[in-house]
Amino acid sequence: MSLFRTKNIDALIASTASDTGGLKRVLGPVDLVLMGIGAIIGTGIFVLTGTGALTAGPALTLSFVIAAMACGFAALCYAEFASAIPVSGSVYTYSYATLGEIVAWMIGWDLMLEYGLAASAVSVGWSGYFQSLIGGFGLHLPTVLTAAPGAIPGQTTLFNLPAFVIMLAITALLSIGVQGFAKLNNLMVAIKVGIVLLFIVVGAGYVKPANWAPFMPFGFSGVFSAAALVFFAFIGFDAVTSAAEEVKNPKRDLPIGIIGSLAVCTVLYVIVSAIMTGIVPYPKFAGVDHPVSLALQYAGQNWVAGFIDLGAILGMTTVILVMAFGQSRVIFAMSRDGLLPPVLSKIHPRFSTPFVTTWLIGAVFSLFAALVPLNVLAELINIGTLAAFTLISIAVLVLRKTKPDLHRAFRCPGVPFVPLLAVGFCVFLMLNLQSITWMAFGIWLSIGFIVYFGYARRRSLLHPR
Repeated sequence: MSLFRTKNIDALIASTASDTGGLKRVLGPVDLVLMGIGAIIGTGIFVLTGTGALTAGPALTLSFVIAAMACGFAALCYAEFASAIPVSGSVYTYSYATLGEIVAWMIGWDLMLEYGLAASAVSVGWSGYFQSLIGGFGLHLPTVLTAAPGAIPGQTTLFNLPAFVIMLAITALLSIGVQGFAKLNNLMVAIKVGIVLLFIVVGAGYVKPANWAPFMPFGFSGVFSAAALVFFAFIGFDAVTSAAEEVKNPKRDLPIGIIGSLAVCTVLYVIVSAIMTGIVPYPKFAGVDHPVSLALQYAGQNWVAGFIDLGAILGMTTVILVMAFGQSRVIFAMSRDGLLPPVLSKIHPRFSTPFVTTWLIGAVFSLFAALVPLNVLAELINIGTLAAFTLISIAVLVLRKTKPDLHRAFRCPGVPFVPLLAVGFCVFLMLNLQSITWMAFGIWLSIGFIVYFGYARRRSLLHPR
């Protein structure tokens, strides 16, 4: 009856050992690295770099390093869990095996919102770049279909049609099989990384070191505030662990996917932000939602700026893909444990995907994307992710104590110091978020408690029968 009852790890792993009637193991290490890059490189590099520059100035590079350190310490903890417990559900499953059911439920409830809102928020950003792209060809949507109600001051907008359509299109792709999703993701990631590298090669020649002075115009407070903001840019590498049951060799490949994707993206983010602020004086990014292409326009390279816009669209598409994928797998795992209705863990006989779950979340969050302004969608994303990273770091310490003999293909180095550093960095960044974000997060968690005690607890497979 305990709220902190845990799942047996050996039974948990054994339950996924057979491919019969379950998810197909089709993904390799390259797929996972590209999946992580696909989730990370998107809104963060193409949109938030401008906002971050206004907060930190040229020291935005330090903000990215600080955010990456928080993610890096947490990534090492994720990698240990992923190699030891290669089961769908990400931090939800890991928490269930170590910290107990109530903690697992709340973090699963948190992840449901995080992934869904991230997909919706990026869909709104995708819509803006898409409308900008077709506008270059003289094509324009009716104003009422360009944004959510109240999203554009002074204009009557009712429904964000492009955001709605891209969410449903991605839902359709995910519902018919992970292999096709992986191939499309790999192709788009290759293209967008190529475009980012094109920006680096072209933009480096237009950098003026004078634009980096003063390097830290807003002091360390600006650097830390920007780090809490651009942390959003790194959200996504944890979604790689949601694919655990669809990986050919999860104990080896999951750590490669997690750490490899984060390392590649950190290097790209630091270089791009340095070049951006070296080309354009940081105050000029005010009110700009396409800062990377603006930098090249400022340098007179308009033809390359057009490629950057295309890269932004592809980049955001892969983020939506991976976020929607991660959310469906977390809900699948929770349903399989009895905490959500059983229909949500049914596998389609032909496509081998959680078909009903995929379409349900696609329908719900496509409406969020169409009807809710971007600034509202973004409120909870960072704090939910930081909470998940904090818990996974604590869980590593608990598992080392309770299961010291558990086979770990990858071991987090520097225990207990690395997990404690992860907790410290994540809590510090959480404290730099706005109070309204904390309030909204508390309301969502309160709803989660009501659902748990009203439905999930009695239907859990661990509940005494």
